[in-house]
Amino acid sequence: METTENLKELVKQKYSEIALQDKSINQSSCCGAGGCSTEVYNIMSDDYTQMQGYHADADLGLGCGLPTQFAHIKKGDTVIDLGSGAGNDCFIARSETGPDGRVIGIDFTPAMIEKARISAEKLKFNNVEFRQGDIEKMPLSSSMADVVVSNCVLNLVPEKEEVFKEIFRVLKPGGHFSISDVVLLGALPESLRKDSEMYAGCISGAIQKNDYLEFILKSGFKNIQIQKEKRINIPDDILSKYLNESQLNDFKSGSTGIFSITVYAEKAKDCCGSDCCN
Repeated sequence: METTENLKELVKQKYSEIALQDKSINQSSCCGAGGCSTEVYNIMSDDYTQMQGYHADADLGLGCGLPTQFAHIKKGDTVIDLGSGAGNDCFIARSETGPDGRVIGIDFTPAMIEKARISAEKLKFNNVEFRQGDIEKMPLSSSMADVVVSNCVLNLVPEKEEVFKEIFRVLKPGGHFSISDVVLLGALPESLRKDSEMYAGCISGAIQKNDYLEFILKSGFKNIQIQKEKRINIPDDILSKYLNESQLNDFKSGSTGIFSITVYAEKAKDCCGSDCCN
């Protein structure tokens, strides 16, 4: 069984490689990590190209949703992007906050941080910054963010509950998050669940949807909503690397589902006075 530190090192190494890959490779695989498919295009990622603030060099095709589209970002907001990669969601968020806002991307991989910073310099965005760090222990002060976004990243983190606690810590009272991620309904086949390559590919690191939502609730968040949900169909030519024909048929006809969900939740406001809710 992989240890937490081993899994983190795997993710760092793999995403250092992904930072240099062509976008088309990432879109035809599981979050860019191996298992490249010839059957379909855009296995997980949604199309950002029509969104205001889109910057092609920052789009590596690694997401599984469009969290910034649902994040209710306002002018002047401070926005944190967890697992910011090459900066795609940060630049989209910056178009929403405007020049008076602030956007901070956090990523574990130095190659991604470097790529994002180069783009920010080219765009002359002096209110977008990128920090290397672990989102289980963010390099941020408490109660500083209006909005937190993240796109297909928490499934890569071994201690997901710790991340939600950290999100709660860095959000201001009254702040909220919108996060796209991969979750499961039913148990993955053992060969998929244990494979380290598929962990980096966002699949074997995913947890049950109900457990995911329970972590959010236990961290103190209110008004939890599923903003979008879609089934992810992993092509046969990827699954066949892990499952024989009989297992593949069972998997496809069974009750197991792999889904992308975009989740919204709020940190309650500090409340005083007679109109306060208990």
